[in-house]
Amino acid sequence: MTKQAANIEAADPSSAGRPVVGDAHDADGLSSVEATSRIQRFGPNATPDADRNPLRQILGKFIAPVPCLLEAAIVLQLVLGEYIEASIIALLLVFNAALGLFQEGRAQATITALKSRLALNASVRRDGAWTILPATALVPGDIVKLTLGSVVPADVHLLEGNVLLDHSMLTGESMPIEATGGAETYAGALVRRGEAVATVTATGVRTKFGRTAELVRTAHVASSEQKAVFRVVIYLAAINGAITACLIGYAVFIHMPITEVIPLALVAVLGSVPVALPATFTLATAIGARLLARQGVLPTRLSAVDEAATVNVLCVDKTGTLTRNELAVSAIVPMPGHDEAQLLMLARLASSDAGQDPVDAAVRVAAIAASADDAPKLTKFVPFDPATKMAEALATDSAGAALRIVKGAFAIVASLSQAPAEATAKANELETQGFRVLGVASGTGTSLKFAGLLALSDPPRADSAGCIADLRQLGVSVVMATGDAATTAAVVAHAVGLDGPIAPARSIPDRLNPDDFAVFAGVLPEDKYALVKAFQKAGNTVGMCGDGANDAPALRQAQFGIAVSTATDVAKSAAGIVLTEAGLSGIRTAVLAGRVAFQRILTYTLRSIVHKVRQVLFLAVGLVITGHAILTPMLMVISMVTGDFLAMSSTTDNVRPSPRPNSWRIGRLTRAGAVMGVVDLAFCVSVLAIGKYRLQFDIDTLRTLTLVTLVFSGQALFYVVREREHLWSSRPSAIVVLCSMADLLIIPSLAVNGILMAPLPIAVVLSIFGAAIMFAFVLDAVKSVTFRLFKVT
Repeated sequence: MTKQAANIEAADPSSAGRPVVGDAHDADGLSSVEATSRIQRFGPNATPDADRNPLRQILGKFIAPVPCLLEAAIVLQLVLGEYIEASIIALLLVFNAALGLFQEGRAQATITALKSRLALNASVRRDGAWTILPATALVPGDIVKLTLGSVVPADVHLLEGNVLLDHSMLTGESMPIEATGGAETYAGALVRRGEAVATVTATGVRTKFGRTAELVRTAHVASSEQKAVFRVVIYLAAINGAITACLIGYAVFIHMPITEVIPLALVAVLGSVPVALPATFTLATAIGARLLARQGVLPTRLSAVDEAATVNVLCVDKTGTLTRNELAVSAIVPMPGHDEAQLLMLARLASSDAGQDPVDAAVRVAAIAASADDAPKLTKFVPFDPATKMAEALATDSAGAALRIVKGAFAIVASLSQAPAEATAKANELETQGFRVLGVASGTGTSLKFAGLLALSDPPRADSAGCIADLRQLGVSVVMATGDAATTAAVVAHAVGLDGPIAPARSIPDRLNPDDFAVFAGVLPEDKYALVKAFQKAGNTVGMCGDGANDAPALRQAQFGIAVSTATDVAKSAAGIVLTEAGLSGIRTAVLAGRVAFQRILTYTLRSIVHKVRQVLFLAVGLVITGHAILTPMLMVISMVTGDFLAMSSTTDNVRPSPRPNSWRIGRLTRAGAVMGVVDLAFCVSVLAIGKYRLQFDIDTLRTLTLVTLVFSGQALFYVVREREHLWSSRPSAIVVLCSMADLLIIPSLAVNGILMAPLPIAVVLSIFGAAIMFAFVLDAVKSVTFRLFKVT
């Protein structure tokens, strides 16, 4: 084993074994044989794929509450020899699963595509020669070259050279840092200026970037959508289970033959299951996701669309999210004898013409309008030197006189030019406000006169303040979380309208409310993660918006994670939605789209609760009235296929987004649905009683009458619950109308013609239809009172 290998073997795993600088092999780098040995020991320089096992994903679609109830119904039908009915239910079950898997597969494909675009290469010294290798092939001990514009491929220790490093994607710090030999830097950092040689100290999951990704994988929060589906099923199972038990008990009490009791139980089970509820949730969010994609918002998880409707707290990263993540000249302070244009002109001469130095780039942009015909002509430029902390230029003015210009750290330039006291006071004031302050001086030789100050900052995006104001109007509280110092964070927070208390650095309480603090400064990735969890523990639905790997754990933990367009691959993978266009306006778009999808799902959910409560109660009352089951398993399956699945058209309905954040209050929804279900039951029982006692129909005809009644009352119910106001307050979508027409024609046509059921006179069918129209207005009045009572919005 080489000395380097021994060093690595003995090193702390978290550092992945830094080799000793000066080892005999340092200059030539690792040999290919040694590199192969180390990659076997340490693994590739990549974070493990977090994709779920496909088999587990498929099985998950068949072990949820609704699928389990459908599977129980299939078993009962197979026992009874009703193979056609069992096959239809099985198809519905597979349809639900396939729709969910299809949408999740599209989302995962998006994440994979995003990752593939951001694959990195590295310049590595192997076998004594420099070569370009995939970054995944790096191992601890490799010698790598960092050049202008490159991304640091692993955690490294700088051996020689000078570079300006941008760590904003990792730490949230907007200001780049100067690094020379002996400094440490991390995977994902960007080289803004200079060149350096470094040795790799950590790869893969052992890097700071990798440990953050590991925290991402451990983050988990249950989807409110899935919790809502589960609670709806539990509530319906509890209510209808009790009714079904009484129903079967009564059937046994009246000595109903066992050959009728079992089908009766099967019908009751089928009548209790909101068959299309999971598919409706998926379809509504998929439609919302498609519309969002057209508006520059790409959902990577369908649940994010639903969560957008319920979010009431949004944590926002500063650097690269609220700000542009690029320095700009924010204040120009000329000294007596100079004006702003002259100060910018001098600073421009002492700045590079190109390159990625963010300070020089900011000065170039600010000085565009300051050029003049009589401007001094540049003869020599000396780039910024980290040792002297300044750049300088030699020029000749319009009279041909030599001119020396220096630009750099205020303290250095001030000492060279004897800056006046007012300049020092102004510089101190600007620095306390979080600005980076540069001094500019000009003169001849060592005789320099202080020309003025330039204050630089990472300015907010143009739409940040407007986005925050819009979100507040929608009832969403916004807080800032940043790795920057409190003074810098406070300046940006004030600029975007986040005026409020600033939390002490790294002091995240166990529980938080959005009014406690407006800004959390000096936070690390694990602090942002803890911040999201603290809001969640207090009962909030939390959104997180960020761009860097340091934001990824919080993005994953939040119910509604948002990655901006310039985000890293880890941030995009962790987030629920990705903004594909610059700016933050997509957040408001996503919130409104989520609330529209929520209202559509709410309509179907409420209809399902009313429908299922009424249906099982109707079976019980029908058994008492007729002494028989008033629906056969086949008729129930027909009702499910036409009713439940045509009602999925509500996912395309015209609805108004909620003015405030939504929440799944299933208890209130169930109580409101139970009240409306009882009113609906009264209508259905009245029709059945007329058919039994006035029209003297036999049991087969009564079963047809029951099915037709359920269709017409179901349509009345749908148009009542689709509106939170009165049923005539808005126009339904064209697809809703077409599906309603299909539902109103299919089963009544089968009934009139006696197909799959006993025939029913057309006059009776039309009479029930007319009665259902009048019933809709009665039910609408009941709904208005019920919604106000139980606060359904």
